[in-house]
Amino acid sequence: MISALKARGPRALVVFLAIGLVSGFMSGLFGVGGGTVIVPLLMTFALFGQKLASGTSGASIVLTAAVGVISYAAHGQVDWLAALLLAIGGVVGAPLGAQLLHRLSESVVRWVFVGFLVVVMASLFFIVPDRSAGVDITVWTGVALVAVGVVTGILSGLIGVGGGVIVVPVLILAFGSSDLVAKGTSLLMMIPTTLSGAWRNAKNRNIDVVAAGVVALATVVTTPLGAIVAGVVDPFLANILFVCFLVVIAAQMAQKAIRASRKKKED
Repeated sequence: MISALKARGPRALVVFLAIGLVSGFMSGLFGVGGGTVIVPLLMTFALFGQKLASGTSGASIVLTAAVGVISYAAHGQVDWLAALLLAIGGVVGAPLGAQLLHRLSESVVRWVFVGFLVVVMASLFFIVPDRSAGVDITVWTGVALVAVGVVTGILSGLIGVGGGVIVVPVLILAFGSSDLVAKGTSLLMMIPTTLSGAWRNAKNRNIDVVAAGVVALATVVTTPLGAIVAGVVDPFLANILFVCFLVVIAAQMAQKAIRASRKKKED
């Protein structure tokens, strides 16, 4: 890896480090994998293609999520059973999303997801999570968590959206979870699904190992910091910050949907 970095030059190293530091903090703060940050940054500043950026991001997120889980688990803010149920659904849903990719209109799916984010953003202004609340696991909530995991996996396979963007608000709004437990649980749920995706991308040679390694190592520094900040800020302020993050995600999705629609018309 060291020789590869020398061949790339110091600028590439600085870019990868900066991307890792930013995405790590966002991951710890919001309970997301960081792919929604890493992918556009790699495409913009490292000039990666979409597939290489997505594959590299997925490989680096494994370590990021693991560090985030440790940070939240140290304060008892991870629901292990809920994460397992979500992960089971996610593993089932991801390949379904990949299969549906060629059958459904990508732009329509993106607009539906943008609508979902708008509803979530509006709801977060009125529902302030209880920091002492967890997820009450019953037979029905267990089934519901698996279903949420399936939907999350499908959307991930269809449009590449990270699981945390869906899981965190759903755990807060639908299951009454603390925002901190939701973030810690979301990060844990991502690990098995991300490992599966990373394995597939490695086989398809869609991972830049050097970039993934540098980004992942940089996130180790800032992910715990993001988790600390998440625990310190007021729950309502945490909601507002998450809404701001979702606005960026919704804007990205809307932009991609518009581009897809234009391309379809041109064809």
